[in-house]
Amino acid sequence: MIKHLKQITSVTEKGRHAVVSMDGAGWHTDDVAHQFENVSIIKLPPYSPELNPIEQVWRWLRQRCLANQSFRDYGDIVDKVCAAWNQFLQCTQRVKQMCSRQWIDLTS
Repeated sequence: MIKHLKQITSVTEKGRHAVVSMDGAGWHTDDVAHQFENVSIIKLPPYSPELNPIEQVWRWLRQRCLANQSFRDYGDIVDKVCAAWNQFLQCTQRVKQMCSRQWIDLTS
């Protein structure tokens, strides 16, 4: 997490401030940003998958590609997750639909 925040702080222009949103995973602690003057963390409320689009993506991957199977080893897991990810990305409309919200439009 610290490495990621260091990357964010290094590319944030002088005079600007970055805001990082995080879910409630145990390793996502908001105190890690205290060492960076130009980064703040906003924690998502618990049980709010509608605010965290990656949860929708994981659900799609599990339901359509990864459920009800066993894996030979770690490499097999990585291969199948990569194949599932590539299948997910094949439909750009699906990606846009799952990862955007009507109530927030940042394109206008």
